[in-house]
Amino acid sequence: MPESSVLADIPAAVARAAETDGFSGVVLIRRGEDTLHSCVTGLAQRAWQVPHTLDTRFRVASVSKMFTAVGVLQLVERGLLDLDAPIVELLDLAETTISAQVTVRQLLTMTGGIADWFDETGDWEATWAELLRTHPVYLLRRNADYLPLFADKPARFPPGERHEYNGASYILLGMLIEQLTMAPFAEHLREHVFGPAAMTDTDLLPLEADAPRVADGYVPARDGTGAITGWTRNIYATTPEPAADGGATATAADLIAFTQALRAGALLPDQAVAEMLAPRVAEREEKVRGYLWRYGYGVMSILDDDGTVIRWGHTGEEDGVSTRLYHYPSLNIDVAICANTSWSAGKLAWNIHDLLLP
Repeated sequence: MPESSVLADIPAAVARAAETDGFSGVVLIRRGEDTLHSCVTGLAQRAWQVPHTLDTRFRVASVSKMFTAVGVLQLVERGLLDLDAPIVELLDLAETTISAQVTVRQLLTMTGGIADWFDETGDWEATWAELLRTHPVYLLRRNADYLPLFADKPARFPPGERHEYNGASYILLGMLIEQLTMAPFAEHLREHVFGPAAMTDTDLLPLEADAPRVADGYVPARDGTGAITGWTRNIYATTPEPAADGGATATAADLIAFTQALRAGALLPDQAVAEMLAPRVAEREEKVRGYLWRYGYGVMSILDDDGTVIRWGHTGEEDGVSTRLYHYPSLNIDVAICANTSWSAGKLAWNIHDLLLP
């Protein structure tokens, strides 16, 4: 268990993140049902100066990929799906450029080589701004709405060759869940993921929803030095509804409830959980911060040189959203960091990591 002095240093780290990166949100650290630390800073709604609380609900961006992965693996457990089945045989993709060799397993690990609906491999901000200029993003309401953005693009590489982060893979997985269950994607997650995990404050909400305790998202305006000079709402800068590759709304407590329910077998049998969490493919070729980086089924892991998993979970970033959800096996600790300001949780998450594992 971290020393109390270590936990006592976290508020200072949060304050620095607020000062330098515009962090505005919640930090929650738990072991089981015991809250080791909680911290709240900033505003859920800036115009009326509404402060965050521990019950604030945030969009969590790509952290939602973990929910989609669980939904897919549940269908495998029900005998409705084979992970090695080609996705073109399960969905109507014959007239697309998606290879007949791309499997469901490869979509889960992002090794299928398919084009993405939004290319995150280059200048993220420039590419996103170009998409906003050239495509009516407000029309992206269902998983199928994303298909025209990538279905006819050339493949990035042959199936199975390597990993490349890819949201379109999870869009296809969401469509697959809908196809096999004959139910809307959101309905399936509510019944089979959020419900069993007791995630009572989690849902797939449109951006315009009049839902209680949901934080508005904010994008920083910066001067020539990079200093934050103001904020704008993200209403024209992000997708209007969640999809299978991201965008659920949750509290920090619900995110931790998810990781705990997953480990406890409330969502999948133990063997399936082990399969999901297994670090399968290299997310990065080189070490970063001294760790090996691996991707499983909707799960990011960092490992030491002996192959021991130090931390697993997922990141989430979009304009007006910055999220981290991590489990530390050796400490049996869960960390959830939720912010309603762009790109503000990452450095803070590493600062907390360094405090937990000095």
